[in-house]
Formats: sequence, structure tokens, C-alpha cells
Amino acid sequence: MHPKALLDAAAELVARVLKFDHPADTVVSRYFRERRELGQRERATLAATAYVVLRKKLLFAHLAHSGSGAHERRLAILGFHAPREFLLSALDEQERRWLAACDALSPDELFDRHHHNLPEWLAEPLRQQLGAEFPALAQALLESAPLDLRVNVLTDKRADVQAELELAAIHATPTPWSPWGLRVRNKPALTRLSAFARGAIEVQDEGSQLLALLLDARRGQMVADFCAGAGGKTLAIGAAMRNTGRLYAFDTSAHRLDALKPRLARSHLSNVHPTVLAHERDERVKRLAGKLDRVLVDAPCSGLGTLRRNPDLKWRQSPELVRELAVKQALILASAARLLKSGGRLVYATCSVLPEENEAIAQAFGAAHPDFQPLEACDVLADLKVAQPESLCAGGESGGRYLHLWPHRHGTDGFFAAVWQRR
Repeated sequence: MHPKALLDAAAELVARVLKFDHPADTVVSRYFRERRELGQRERATLAATAYVVLRKKLLFAHLAHSGSGAHERRLAILGFHAPREFLLSALDEQERRWLAACDALSPDELFDRHHHNLPEWLAEPLRQQLGAEFPALAQALLESAPLDLRVNVLTDKRADVQAELELAAIHATPTPWSPWGLRVRNKPALTRLSAFARGAIEVQDEGSQLLALLLDARRGQMVADFCAGAGGKTLAIGAAMRNTGRLYAFDTSAHRLDALKPRLARSHLSNVHPTVLAHERDERVKRLAGKLDRVLVDAPCSGLGTLRRNPDLKWRQSPELVRELAVKQALILASAARLLKSGGRLVYATCSVLPEENEAIAQAFGAAHPDFQPLEACDVLADLKVAQPESLCAGGESGGRYLHLWPHRHGTDGFFAAVWQRR
């Protein structure tokens, strides 16, 4: 495609994404379905441009004020993900001069918000939590996430899969904490690999793998993934159980559970039972009360720990939505806790970085449920032979009680987890 035509397409896609009426990945996918003439390289350029604009929206909007022409075009120029020579060939002389002036701007001439590119309602609580580390987190959130894979330990060994990927010219390294994980450079076409087709690998962030590990589900147990969604953690838990016992994949969305079906077929697991619930107080939950050994509550949350993958969330979420989610999270956790038998383990987790969705929920649950004894997440991870577990639970006044994963510290998405044992 000619550079000018590709830049025009990028501006059109940026305009659609910035409406924020749907998730960015949905908007991008729909655009590509409408433009089937686009090649793989062109699609990659357009998608990357849209995501760069979402990540750096405050900075780019500030710079765009000094330019001319359509606002979305100026944003697309600033975020255009292609060699500079290719971009310059799509610009007129006035646009080239404006872009050169933007490039020459000193970082000292910018405000703090142009560096961190976060809405202030989100930036402030992160500053309070991290102090001097806040700029490092903000920078990490402006970068794209790595590609992590989970090896299906029911069927394969990590070292064997790593060697198999190398033969396919895909370089993978073991993840530093999850014993199941491999981190891959770039974004290879995994679905074409034999390892993917036979269920030896699944895409799953290392932090998500650690949440499943923290549950420590064992052979023959009765377990529930209470908010299973598309089942990434469900599959990891089922493999850890060695395809024994009974694992319920609960969710209130049949659509989300439908996404589990093809993954489940590849996984070679027969102990997983996907179950659609009407709500968290569904009669099927009542019938299982006091019978389960393990329950994971990966609660619906703001998803703000995944901003490297979903940068639109920082513009689509709001303090009001977070407060609504916190009410729902507390209700779901209290309902799921009823499933545990004495001695059973409960894990509450989110992919949020906000205390309102994390520590506040865990502390309120603990105060209202004295029959649940809090466990130190650091100690649990140490018992599971996870390397340097204290580095995964650092920060805050709780010591090692909670799992805290941060993109700038751990290279994972942002995750939180609290653990209890029923007395």
C-alpha cells in the first residue's frame, strides 16, 4: 500500500478507536474485517499505530495542538509504527516541519502528565503506592507486553517444548517464577505450530500462571474457578491436578465459557466441568456449599494491571466504575467462600493495581469472616518452591501477606492475590 494511503487508513482507525464505545481490540478486528484487502504487514502497522496513540494519548494530544489538518491524522503521524523514511514520504512539507519540531521538543518542556500518560484519577493512587517507583511503572505501562506461554504439564515438559520451539526458529526462555512458563520474543504465529495444535502450550501471562499455582490444587480434590471466563487459569489448575478430581469452571457468561471449549478440547483434560451461573448466589453454588477443597475467585475488575495489552482501559474506566466493581467483588468473594470445607483454601485475585479492588476487599472480607485464616502469600509461594517469593509480595504495610505483581518489577501484568484457609 502507498504510504499516503496507509497513513490515511491509520488516521481512520485511530478516529474509530478514540470513540471508546467498544474495546480497542474489538474495534481493530472489525476494521480489518471491513478492509480485507489489507496485507499482514499493513495490518500490523495499523494496529501498532492505534495502540501507540492509546498509550501516549496525553502527550500526542499536547503535541497535536501545534499542527494543522485533522486531529486524528496528527495523532496517527505521531504514533505511526513504520520506518521514519516511509512516514515522511506520506507527509507534505508543512507536516514534515511540524513533526521535526515535535521531535526536537525537550522532555523538560513537558508536564508530568505528558510523561506518564495516565488520567489523574489513576496516577494519584499509583503514586501513593509506589512513591519513587511510579515513573518506572508509568514507563513500563507505555510498552507492549511480552508473549508468555504456559506449558501443559499434563502432557509435556517445559524443556522439551522449549527445544521444540527452537527447532521452529522461535526463541523462548523459561519464565523466572512460574515453573510452567516460557517467554517468547516477538509475536510468532503460534496457531500454526504442532505444539499449539496438540495442546502443549497456551498463551498465558506469567502472573496469571502464578495465581493458578498459588491455589495449589492437588490430585483428587474438588475445586472451583469461580469466575473462569475463557478458562486460562482453569486449564492450568486442571493440569496441576493431573486430570483427576473435579474442577468446576463457573461463570455468569455463557459466551465467555464458549471460548473455553476449543482450548479444553486441546488440553486433554476431562476433569473440567464448565457451568453457567445465573448469579453468584445460584442454586448450584448452594448445593456445593462446604464441599470444596480449593476455590479461586479471579474477580471481575477494572483490568488496569493489563494496560500494556489494553491501553484503552485507562480512558474507558472511571472512579465510578471502579466503585461499582468493588461492590460486586465483595459480593462474589463472600458467595464463593461458602463453597469451602474446613481446611480448604480460598484465593481472591484481580488484574488490577488499585487498592480499592485489592487490599480493601481482602481486608473487609477478613474482618467479616473470622472463620477464614489469612495465609502469607510469600510463605505459600516458598512452600511451592517459587524462587525469591519475597520479591513477589513486597510493598505495603501487609508484609508478605499479599501477592503483588507489577510490570516494572516483575515483567508480568499487574496482579493482586490474597489467600485464606477455612478453619
